Amino acid sequence: MARFLIVEARFYDTFNDLLVSGARAALAEAGHEVETICVPGALEIPGAIALASESGRYDGFVALGVVIRGETYHFEIVAGESARGILALTMDGVPIGNGILTVENEAQARVRADPAEKDKGGEAARAAIRLLELKNNFSGN
Repeated sequence: MARFLIVEARFYDTFNDLLVSGARAALAEAGHEVETICVPGALEIPGAIALASESGRYDGFVALGVVIRGETYHFEIVAGESARGILALTMDGVPIGNGILTVENEAQARVRADPAEKDKGGEAARAAIRLLELKNNFSGN
């Protein structure tokens, strides 16, 4: 059994509830422990994961949030930089499943977040589990 931390950018409550539900279900089904923390936005997710990773208390991480395109360039910055930060940590060996939705509208977010539909929260959790398995295999654990 491994210990996972869900780091969520709690901005759209309804969609986040769905994402977290899917992620928790996938982690529970695999027999893992899980905790959840909230950060202000998607840009803060990589920083929170980096800090938590340094603590040594967690084996893997699930990044969850929703970024909906607006009228300004801010969407591109948040979507791109949060993904870049997560990828950099993953390249350093931190097992992270990226479930940050980057969508055009709320309808797209609902379909992707809902565990009964696309279940992107569950998908991100399963990705984190698989990356942890690979890390353990490569390190001989």
